[in-house]
Amino acid sequence: MATVSDIISSMDSKFNPAAAKGLDLVFQFNIEDDDNFFVTVKDGTYSAEKGDATAPDVTLIMDSETLSGVISGETDGMQAFMAGKLRAEGDMMLALKLSELFPA
Repeated sequence: MATVSDIISSMDSKFNPAAAKGLDLVFQFNIEDDDNFFVTVKDGTYSAEKGDATAPDVTLIMDSETLSGVISGETDGMQAFMAGKLRAEGDMMLALKLSELFPA
């Protein structure tokens, strides 16, 4: 199973800068059994850092297995949400943008 550090490293190859044009968003990932991290998307660029964002637009809460599956494309984020494996706080519609920003 991938760790949060592995997942952050793999995000570079998946990032779609065209989908991030004009955006200014912060996604917080609270991982129940690993380190928390956040992703800042700003006008075609992104950065990922361990820790907690000051004022995220949306917070996604899950375990590392669910995170790994969603990032790899093996798990559909909406299905994980419906099954209770993924919770969202804040602007839940922004969570749907992640599949455009980081396509599997």
